[in-house]
Amino acid sequence: MADKKRFTSSRKLDHLRICAEKEVESGDTGFGDVRLVHNALPECDMRSIDLSTRFFGHTLSSPLFISAMTGGHPGTKETNARLARIAERFGLGMGVGSQRAALENPALADTFSVVRDEAPHAFLVANLGAVQLRDHGTAWAEEAIGMIGANAIAIHLNFLQEAIQPEGDHNATGCLAAIAALCAEIKTPVIVKETGCGISREVARQCWSAGAAAIDIGGWGGTSWAAVESIRADESRNAQDRCLKTLGEDFAGWGIPTVVSLAEVAGTGSPVIASGGIRNGIDTAKCLALGADLCGMALPLLKPALESDDALVSTVETIHRELVASMFLCGAARVRDMRRARLSITGKTRQMMDDGNPLVKQDNP
Repeated sequence: MADKKRFTSSRKLDHLRICAEKEVESGDTGFGDVRLVHNALPECDMRSIDLSTRFFGHTLSSPLFISAMTGGHPGTKETNARLARIAERFGLGMGVGSQRAALENPALADTFSVVRDEAPHAFLVANLGAVQLRDHGTAWAEEAIGMIGANAIAIHLNFLQEAIQPEGDHNATGCLAAIAALCAEIKTPVIVKETGCGISREVARQCWSAGAAAIDIGGWGGTSWAAVESIRADESRNAQDRCLKTLGEDFAGWGIPTVVSLAEVAGTGSPVIASGGIRNGIDTAKCLALGADLCGMALPLLKPALESDDALVSTVETIHRELVASMFLCGAARVRDMRRARLSITGKTRQMMDDGNPLVKQDNP
């Protein structure tokens, strides 16, 4: 058991290092096929654009959400602390990485609890895998929530990653029932979160029926965990693990593009968090127009978070300036006004939407 605990923790540091140093993005989110229709007479004051938004009864200063990145190894503590300080400073929501390592080894809990220490007023989201929820039940979820004083908990779905990891769990049976049981047993809002392959409308409906309070689509086109695990396999000293390198490369193209997934899920219910390859404020504006309530970013914030507080502040300010300018040029004085922004979708993204007949509007009333 001790070896298992150490392995889980060291894997977290591997993931952080690989995402920071290697090329781990794969695919096409579809943002290039989405064009917001320019409003030549916006009739609003750009200096007064209001980025504040409500989520689960909390007022956030911006729809930018700091997506789950790290925790679970002593070397990740300062990164989480820096991200939390920025969440507190800007009034942003923030998720932490999978808390499995700290649940297996309580000595690692401070790599997660530091976020509440640094962000006493922020909206924080705990994180537990669907497999761990199934195997350990509500008790682990409640412990994860308590560890960071969370306002919500994300149950993540990462079965592509599990399929490629040499230590991955290949049994997905019982996870939907476990999510339903959790939703019925706790008062804390439950977010069902994909980790880079997107969620279809069929799965979204299953999640809503199970009692999910929100869905984080985690679409394809950003960080590819197939690519990350392929790199891990290639670096392994174990020849059997290295055989998984090709499997990871083969499945780097697997998933539902972020724009397509967002359109499908937003057509089934709300609130929805868009994530997966969102790289700037213009992408964020497109997601808001497509029906997102919050827009999660991880990789664009990771490198500055590893550098300094100042670098991270500068990155967030740039994203906000891009979002404000986008809203101004759509004539949207408030975040909710972006729901009325016109947009055009073309190319392969349009074709995928037409082929799947998703519930998406091209001209919002």
